[in-house]
Amino acid sequence: MCGRYAITLPPEAVRAWFDYSETPNFPPRYNIAPTQPIPIVLAEPFSGGARRHFRLVRWGFLPGFVKDPKEFPLIINARAETIAEKASYRAALKRRRCLVIADGFYEWRKTSGGRAAAKQPFLIRPVSGRPMGFAGLWETWSDPSGGEIDTACIITTAANRLVGRLHDRMPAIVAPEGFSAWLDCDRVDVAGALSLVKPAPEDALELVEIGTAVNRVANDAPELQRPLAEPIRAGEEEGERLL
Repeated sequence: MCGRYAITLPPEAVRAWFDYSETPNFPPRYNIAPTQPIPIVLAEPFSGGARRHFRLVRWGFLPGFVKDPKEFPLIINARAETIAEKASYRAALKRRRCLVIADGFYEWRKTSGGRAAAKQPFLIRPVSGRPMGFAGLWETWSDPSGGEIDTACIITTAANRLVGRLHDRMPAIVAPEGFSAWLDCDRVDVAGALSLVKPAPEDALELVEIGTAVNRVANDAPELQRPLAEPIRAGEEEGERLL
């Protein structure tokens, strides 16, 4: 799953990577949590093809049929393997696919000894230092009085071998060459879009052991990502701290 992530690169670098038309000036965010506003990229058709747009939405997907959000479970992740079968996602998978902007995400592993519930956080980030586009779905939910809220969720897939040292799931990271196809809901059908949803190459990511300050949602500063040890990459020995 993906329950916490980060966007820390300069806005101009993010805009260049995703090629959207807006020029938002958003601050770095080191500890993004569910229900908070998150930036996504979507595409809208026009006479020359499709134009990408930046949009802020709530992290917590609400299908259009929901009557009362207070009585509906918070959807932050959707499993790629079953997403096409679920009524909650069917319309959005066909018509409202998006990319969730990120440059790192967090995962925890259980520690041996001490408190039974103790967990060690890790930052998982691209070796390249570039942004990532998580496969996502968005939906505009309307309340009975006509008010609207844009919402989104992150699609997850089976973890690759590296991330699998920590958890069996990970965000589905769309390769840059797949951005246009994933966003093109007019010309790329569900089967074609889902073919882009798969575990990221193991050598594209690294694991960085960090301190427990990230566990508290209110903490949001560069210090959260300070490494406690050298990053771990594909093919390297796990070491004592991951056993």
